Amino acid sequence: MTKKSVTEQYPDTQPALPPRSRGVIGLFEENCTVCMLCARECPDWCIYIDSHKETVPPAAPGGRERSRNVLDRFAIDFSLCMYCGICIEVCPFDALFWSPEFEYAETDIRDLTHERDKLREWMWTVPAPPALDPASEEPKEIAAARRTAEKLAAAQDAPAQGEPTEPNGPQGGTA
Repeated sequence: MTKKSVTEQYPDTQPALPPRSRGVIGLFEENCTVCMLCARECPDWCIYIDSHKETVPPAAPGGRERSRNVLDRFAIDFSLCMYCGICIEVCPFDALFWSPEFEYAETDIRDLTHERDKLREWMWTVPAPPALDPASEEPKEIAAARRTAEKLAAAQDAPAQGEPTEPNGPQGGTA
């Protein structure tokens, strides 16, 4: 109360945002499998997804062809979005992330529907996740991969160590 209040001059001076603040949703398109979970779980129905199926040739000779979904359109209408983050939480493939970008105002409300190109641009502003606590235990996936690698290394070393040596030298005969 005894200090003079300070008004930040916003357009000239950018605010100091807290780490991991919520601004806009970014799309990592390579991880999207068009499972539609984000669109189905959205309480505002503000996510629009269009896709088509493509046939993928067999990976090995004699195999069968597979079909996969290909993303045609991914759009979010930010005039409807309530920024709850449900879409980000339900995405099983980590294709959606919070970006701290908050300067995306438009003069026309119809321009607040952002397509996948714009959502992809915001992906580059997503901060890296915080580092793991040094005292925490190793993630289960990494621990399992490390144990498997150690077993394979031990299995490769065992035949080399267990090879029988020749009792009478390199000639193999008796004198």
